[in-house]
Amino acid sequence: MADNQLYDILGVNRNASETEIKKNYRKLAKEFHPDKNPEAGDKFKEISYAYEILSDTKKRQLYDRVGIKGLQEGHHDDGGFAPHDLFSQLYGNSGPFAGFGGFGGRRRPQRGEDTVHPLKVSLNDLYNGKTCKLQLSKNVICVTCNGTGSKSGQPAGKCTSCNGCGMKLTYRAIGPGMVQQVQSPCSDCRASGVVFKDKDKCGKCKGKKVTIQTKVLDVHVDKGMKNNQKILFRGEGDQQPDVPEPGDVVIVLQQTPHEIFERRENDLHMKHTIPLTEALCGFSFLLDHLDARQLHIRQSGGDVIVPNVTKVVKGEGMPMYKNPFEKGNLFITFSVAFPKNYFVPEPTLKVLEGLLPPKPAFVMPEGEHVEEVDLVDYDPNERTSGNSNFKGGAAYESDDEDPQETNLQCVHQ
Repeated sequence: MADNQLYDILGVNRNASETEIKKNYRKLAKEFHPDKNPEAGDKFKEISYAYEILSDTKKRQLYDRVGIKGLQEGHHDDGGFAPHDLFSQLYGNSGPFAGFGGFGGRRRPQRGEDTVHPLKVSLNDLYNGKTCKLQLSKNVICVTCNGTGSKSGQPAGKCTSCNGCGMKLTYRAIGPGMVQQVQSPCSDCRASGVVFKDKDKCGKCKGKKVTIQTKVLDVHVDKGMKNNQKILFRGEGDQQPDVPEPGDVVIVLQQTPHEIFERRENDLHMKHTIPLTEALCGFSFLLDHLDARQLHIRQSGGDVIVPNVTKVVKGEGMPMYKNPFEKGNLFITFSVAFPKNYFVPEPTLKVLEGLLPPKPAFVMPEGEHVEEVDLVDYDPNERTSGNSNFKGGAAYESDDEDPQETNLQCVHQ
């Protein structure tokens, strides 16, 4: 006998056209919409599901051949339309599809959710490696009731708020004649779909089926690990009733900034300032490395360090993850601190000038088109009107000029 349940829900016969199906769906959806008829939520879902199947040519053809029961038993068409595609939207065990999953049903997860914890580490920790203890609280199946939540062991009753599916469907208007369906966990049964009588709740877990357990994990931070790298503890996450496998605990490393070094992949970068004398004549300084060694950084005289030049010390960067005997490089960018004005008397400057490379020769041209001006210091913090932000006055300022006359304009007769 042909299965006509979906056609009966929409009030059309088996040979109804697409236009008839759409017309009847709109009529019924308007009549049983939750905004207009809050008590008809299940009916509205049935109508919506029936229309979803019958308005799609392939789904309708498949339903006409095998019916609801055939779909539940695993029949599918050549297009790969599997039964779980149909019944993933079913919920509860009531209504015209009782025994086949009902509207809105959800496949049970095979694995619990992961628990993510950030762990702050320093650059020294990532360079040298470190083991730290992390105390976590997690849900475990109650041993008193074996995860049933009941003292007597009797099954709990179906939650009436969500009809036993663990999820609630609500609707909200998003425009004229348009609504949006929102699915959220049921708060009454904590998304379990069942509730217990108060007198039958397990005294240990209070009917929640799980208890809280504290566990200490040894977290091994290996040499060369990086910022945001994850460390997994398989199966150490929360246990959930009716879920075969618990989730994992995921530790996410978060590196704190270092006052000297900046890490880029396996290389270290730093900045160092030297005086002009060392930039010209060579230098030596000690650098405290991340493993408490002191590196003697030196540069021989004659090899001039210019501002912002970068030098490299090979093999003194970060150890490589899982290959700690291989390291990146250490890059040092130099700044040069110049001496203050008039740091030596003028006669000594002449001596210094004789030691430095010669200045370019300059020949003063002759003629009235050449004018000599003064170079003064510029202070950007002073007001910028006129030439007042130049210390010492303007290059062309005249001592004979009357300031009150500078704003006078010629009057044309």
